[in-house]
Amino acid sequence: MSQRARRAAVALLLACGLLLTGTACGGGKSEKGGKKGAEEAAPTATDSAERQKFAKTRFVANAGLAAGATYQWIVKPFRNGAFKKGADGRTGSLIKAGLAGTFAYNRLKAAVNNAKGDPTLTKALAPVTAGIESLKGLGTKLRKGDAGDADINDFDNVIKSVKDAGKSAGAPVSDKVPSFSDVQKG
Repeated sequence: MSQRARRAAVALLLACGLLLTGTACGGGKSEKGGKKGAEEAAPTATDSAERQKFAKTRFVANAGLAAGATYQWIVKPFRNGAFKKGADGRTGSLIKAGLAGTFAYNRLKAAVNNAKGDPTLTKALAPVTAGIESLKGLGTKLRKGDAGDADINDFDNVIKSVKDAGKSAGAPVSDKVPSFSDVQKG
């Protein structure tokens, strides 16, 4: 076995070992009352009062990232004609748009989750959640080049609705463009 192959095998074994160790350390239930023990008894920075305190902040951050990614890698290239057949860099633009669509959907779902900590935000976002769910498969559709004008406009309209809901609940959202490496990570 060559030294290169040996190093690859050792790296693979270490990665698998870390993965198994990390999953084995998950929270099992103890015998008394089904709780995990001391870690649940101690107050944390994210107990229910703190979650409500930071709900708007987290909502604004996640919705802003979704809005920024949507504008930067979906709406703007679409308006500039980057998705049209024969356009220079079309394939790259479609792949970036697909990744950005998936990222934006993920951040919008996180924003809805954050909004659950604030009653005003929850009420404001209630009519928007169906629109967010409708975006679920759009990332794949963009990546394949199957998205049309209506799909792009739907994405843009959902983002605008989320921004309006946040504004009406006292949590104005502004676009925050994430780095493309963040978009790739999801």
